Amino acid sequence: MWQAIVLGFLGGVVGGNALPHFLRGITKQRYPNALGNGPLTNLVSGWVGLVLAALLLRWGHDATHPVPFFVSLAFGLLLIGLFHAGPGAFGRRDSAS
Repeated sequence: MWQAIVLGFLGGVVGGNALPHFLRGITKQRYPNALGNGPLTNLVSGWVGLVLAALLLRWGHDATHPVPFFVSLAFGLLLIGLFHAGPGAFGRRDSAS
């Protein structure tokens, strides 16, 4: 059961983090990224993150414990979503604070 919980949580965090990078990449917008802020870098890192999340979720899916798996996945997505909606990795840069 712990494997399903941990891999579900990690899959949620990695997948949720990959989405904004991938979406900014395909829309050709700049977005902060550890490997560079350009669209191509974000597209590739977002794609890698989505593939890694899919693998984590595949390895973590445990048919005998679907509820803990889903709850941990949802919690991981919520946490990374709050992080991106809040300060983000490089801090918030709103002009109207």
